[in-house]
Amino acid sequence: MPEVAGREPRFDVTSIGESMLRLSVGIGHRIASAGSFDAHVAGAESNVCAALAGLGRKTGWVSRLPKNPLGELVLARARSWGIDTEQVVMAPNGRLGTYFVELAAPPMPARVTYDRAGSAFSELTPDEVDWEYLLDTRLLHLTGITPALGGALPSLITDAVARAKERGILVSLDVNYRAQLWAEEEAARYLRPLLEEIDLLFCSSNDAIRVFGLEAGDSAQLLTGLRAMTSARHVVVTQDSEGAIAWSDGRLLHQPALPVTIVDRIGAGDALSAGVIDGVLAGDAQGGLANGVALAAVALSQHGDVVSVGRDELAIVTAFANIRGTSVLR
Repeated sequence: MPEVAGREPRFDVTSIGESMLRLSVGIGHRIASAGSFDAHVAGAESNVCAALAGLGRKTGWVSRLPKNPLGELVLARARSWGIDTEQVVMAPNGRLGTYFVELAAPPMPARVTYDRAGSAFSELTPDEVDWEYLLDTRLLHLTGITPALGGALPSLITDAVARAKERGILVSLDVNYRAQLWAEEEAARYLRPLLEEIDLLFCSSNDAIRVFGLEAGDSAQLLTGLRAMTSARHVVVTQDSEGAIAWSDGRLLHQPALPVTIVDRIGAGDALSAGVIDGVLAGDAQGGLANGVALAAVALSQHGDVVSVGRDELAIVTAFANIRGTSVLR
């Protein structure tokens, strides 16, 4: 792992991304007729940092928030999760992005409506990023959501990856495709070059097909297709109700999903990413995949996007579920 100025890095994981105010209605309610909303703070990158902080990892988050009560709410919530927010820019102008969620029961899918255009974060510039802070870490975690917001963000994320690689810092990327933010072809053009520079790749089976044009098939075939596109040592394909499959340093790993009563469907993928990252940092990718699937199950059973569980509690979940990863040498 990299050292900074002759010492261990300050953080285990840093990330850069937008957090928003989430307003949701419960199962059986529609936004169009809602009389009240439940408020949560959420963002893919901060969700991962929060989950890792809950496991005892040191995490730092770079973002840009409006200097108003809503921005202060997000900042306070991030700090309460144990995330370091020293380099979050508080902008004098701008707005906080919001999104609205209908937590529908099957057969209806959950419905998400974004209201994030012109947010304070979307105007973040490279000059506002403290690169020494962001890169004082063992691993930099990024998602495909941030460059999709446009402005200076696509070049900023590309630059972040290049700077991290120059310093020997591990880079993790979750494709996290959002059709409401950019077209599949645009996402593919931007993300394909990044796949050659990262160490850890997360991609859902749906995103592998839609964004990268892989033929629909079983997850092992999708994993093979993604491996041909990336130099990442660890490639994880999430399978929703089937769990996750991964390629890690020459081993094929599979982790079945846990039985769960779904309370809130959003945030499970970020929880899974956090578990895998934790395992990679510990030199145990197989255990990380098992913990990631367990964290995802816990996230599905809790309200809000951020999973709230400590390492001792996570051990109880994995022991109770009696889950064990399987390895196939190739």
